[in-house]
Amino acid sequence: MKGNNIILVGMMGAGKSTIGKLLKTMISNYDFIDIDSKIEEDEGITIPEIFERYTEKGFRRIETLTIEEVCKNNNLIISTGGGAFQLEENRNILLNSGKVFYLYADSQTLYDRIKTEGNRPLLKCENPYEKFTEILNKRDIDYRKADYIIDTSSLNPELTAKEILRRVNETIAIS
Repeated sequence: MKGNNIILVGMMGAGKSTIGKLLKTMISNYDFIDIDSKIEEDEGITIPEIFERYTEKGFRRIETLTIEEVCKNNNLIISTGGGAFQLEENRNILLNSGKVFYLYADSQTLYDRIKTEGNRPLLKCENPYEKFTEILNKRDIDYRKADYIIDTSSLNPELTAKEILRRVNETIAIS
């Protein structure tokens, strides 16, 4: 049986954490879990430190174990890391755990939202915008396997959260 969680996927800068926290204020019987924050808390170090110490492959292994653990529960709003939905194993776990929402925006909009943040290990390179666009183009194929796609380019976080709630309530009314 499919879970009742609300799962947010998308590229860094899509607003997954911000919108997840907003949804939590709108749905009092749900808890909010940010997978990256949980990993940092469980490991006792930051995501960039995990990448440095264990490489991206090691981080992805930790991420999958965390997703498996979290998705055993219901009544959660789950914000995933940007690359989590790329792995088929993670995708299957998340899709079976509830409704998955891809928070989409074009690459320039997303990049503008995060370009001043220093905690993005995949963007520590010579041409970060080019790298960002390359990553987005690669991940977009998998993100589109989500149950719903919401274009956040022209929506503020509150309107995005309301649209997610509308779609969740719509599916509850139908079933």
